[in-house]
Amino acid sequence: MTGGSTLVNLLDFDLDGLAAWCEGLGEKRFRAVQLFRWIHQKGAADFAQMSDLAKSLRDKLSGAAELRGLQVISEQRSADGTVKWLFDVGGGNAVESVFIPEDDRGTLCISSQAGCAVGCRFCSTGHQGFSRNLTTGEIVAQLWFAEHRLRAAANSQERQIDNVVMMGMGEPLQNYAALVPALTIMLDDHGYGLSRRRVTVSTSGVVPMIDRLREDCPAALAVSLHAPDDALRDQLVPLNRKYPLAELLATCRRYLDAAPRDFITFEYCMLDGVNDAPEQAQELVRLVSGQSAASRGVGRVPCKLNLIPFNPFPASGLKRSPRERVIAFAKVLQDAGIVTTIRKTRGDDIAAACGQLAGEVQDRTNARERLARRRETIPIAVAGDAA
Repeated sequence: MTGGSTLVNLLDFDLDGLAAWCEGLGEKRFRAVQLFRWIHQKGAADFAQMSDLAKSLRDKLSGAAELRGLQVISEQRSADGTVKWLFDVGGGNAVESVFIPEDDRGTLCISSQAGCAVGCRFCSTGHQGFSRNLTTGEIVAQLWFAEHRLRAAANSQERQIDNVVMMGMGEPLQNYAALVPALTIMLDDHGYGLSRRRVTVSTSGVVPMIDRLREDCPAALAVSLHAPDDALRDQLVPLNRKYPLAELLATCRRYLDAAPRDFITFEYCMLDGVNDAPEQAQELVRLVSGQSAASRGVGRVPCKLNLIPFNPFPASGLKRSPRERVIAFAKVLQDAGIVTTIRKTRGDDIAAACGQLAGEVQDRTNARERLARRRETIPIAVAGDAA
């Protein structure tokens, strides 16, 4: 749970941080490794359960530390097996995490902020505004809880989550200091042992932090693109005004030098009458091929395009592209040799689908008013459709 406890929350530490903290207790690194395994591999929350730790260490821990997870406000299960949890993070804020079971893997979508300050036009989270960054412990607690909750439900000690996507509430790269230790815990063989290819950071395009992530902890990268040119992306993803497409694509090219995959995933939310025309698909091909005005000089960016059906919400003023138009858009990309997928919508009956996560946010940014004003800049044809 969150709150004003003076005890150190051990979920805040990656292994190096935990070893340093244990050293302050007079303990050697191997004790920190044992403790780390108990926490993350076994899901133990009670130091008394940690039977191979010396009683003297357990006594030290009980007086100085705790495993402080997040209080679960609600758990919802979709007809398709998707599970959504709403977690209390204090101060009137709540964040959401979503587990998506598939035949070959289990994916957990994790939040990094209470709300989001980016304000993408089509995202329900952005319309809730922004309250604060989550701590490393609050990010990790979502995985810690979900993994061991799912194991208990399956009556199994086998791993249930082998794919993590930082695609929940928030812009992960605007919470960089808490994000990197959380990723390190997920990747550590003494923690969750996830592959770098199976941990994805999704960003709306915070260019300097993409470069830092390349140096510090290069996980798989997904970039929210959503438009083939700067004029439209300025409207849909306000961050584009600070980091336009030429800069974004250049940093994506640099990232590939250290990336665990040999491509960048570009996410593209399909919006009826906004970004789904065949001509825009052709411009998108030129963009990622280094042939458009925005990407000339950058060169081709090896990529996969993930087309996402828009999940409508009342304040957006936008509609989902008809399926036949999405398929036609995909065909233009595929005919140009670009690997293209159409994301299957999961969990939309419990508002757990992409772009729907909203939680509860004590907004400090007046998001509703700002986004309402921005609606006036949407193309007339779309505004007319959205009455």
